[in-house]
Amino acid sequence: MDLDINADAELDCVGLYCPMPIFMTKEKIDQIDVGQVLKVEADDPAAEEDIKRWAKRTGNEILKLEKEGPILTFLIRKTK
Repeated sequence: MDLDINADAELDCVGLYCPMPIFMTKEKIDQIDVGQVLKVEADDPAAEEDIKRWAKRTGNEILKLEKEGPILTFLIRKTK
């Protein structure tokens, strides 16, 4: 089942490396409302595990993770 999810906000972290993608994702998620979706794009190889761990720790929900070449695209729903 492929979800067609519209993002309420977007964040481009391409070209940035740890810890910037996590730091910027936290900052951006704090700016949106509960229930809204943030789209994050990153190319840091560590971003996949870092963002998954961050989402689990903070209780936010990763709705979708796509990999296209070096680019990772996350769709994250703010839950708190």
